[in-house]
Amino acid sequence: MKQNVELLLNKAQSRLTNKLLTLALAASTGFTCLASAQPALAQSDDAKRFETPTVFQAAGPSAASIQSTVDQYRAALGAANNGNNPGQTSGHREINWDGGSPTNATTSLSGTPLTTFLNTRGANITTRGSGFVQAPPSGLADTFGNSSYATIFRVFSPLRLFSPIGSNVTEVGFSVPGSNGNTPATSTGFGVVFTDVDSPDGSRLRDRTGNRHASTLIEYYGTHGDLLFTSNAPASPGDGNLSFIGVVFGDARVARVRIIAGDVAPGPNDDRKDIVMMDDFLYGEPTPY
Repeated sequence: MKQNVELLLNKAQSRLTNKLLTLALAASTGFTCLASAQPALAQSDDAKRFETPTVFQAAGPSAASIQSTVDQYRAALGAANNGNNPGQTSGHREINWDGGSPTNATTSLSGTPLTTFLNTRGANITTRGSGFVQAPPSGLADTFGNSSYATIFRVFSPLRLFSPIGSNVTEVGFSVPGSNGNTPATSTGFGVVFTDVDSPDGSRLRDRTGNRHASTLIEYYGTHGDLLFTSNAPASPGDGNLSFIGVVFGDARVARVRIIAGDVAPGPNDDRKDIVMMDDFLYGEPTPY
């Protein structure tokens, strides 16, 4: 009996030691220089170990000010932009909302899910709101009934931006391009260009509500719905400034992402709120799992 009790105590002590070592390892490998990056445990059911991804972020007053970081991110995903070509196993995909032309100034409204890029680029895009808009800043002003939107937002790739309607949350799920959504897929990473992220950590300097949560962020999820990582977009105060955030994992483990753009949904009455629009989406080639 005494030997059995000692054996059980030794096993319990071993488990506790392993947990403490795991926590110490996670702390030692975290990106402490990126205070906005919040790691979470990776998939536990498929034997994939925890991994802190490489984070790319930049903010500035113009497209040129973030261009080099976006280009570095493209290279990290896989330099080739696969466009609408099916059957790819490397490279990356992009969505720039411009309808194939840098002179496209039309306003396009769509419902949810947005399946325009489902078959061609393996992206199924949904929102809690009623749908989406792709428009230049002037079209956003008309869509949301807020004249200030014509001047406070700037594009990264001309001429249109992207936003959900009736929500500030967008989700993107991945499938193999060419499968029309029938073959689930994972990606090595995902990044977004945002415009007008004013509030660092989600609060204005004079905000006394106690809100210190990030206003604009991306959550990365695995195949079992587990949160892999959260990354906050860097703020760039001033009308129309641009921000970029993207991460790359060492393997394809991201099944979907959840994007929170700004404090609240765009609309006619948004006083003292950080309203944010989106431009380019970039993500690693979706591959089957």
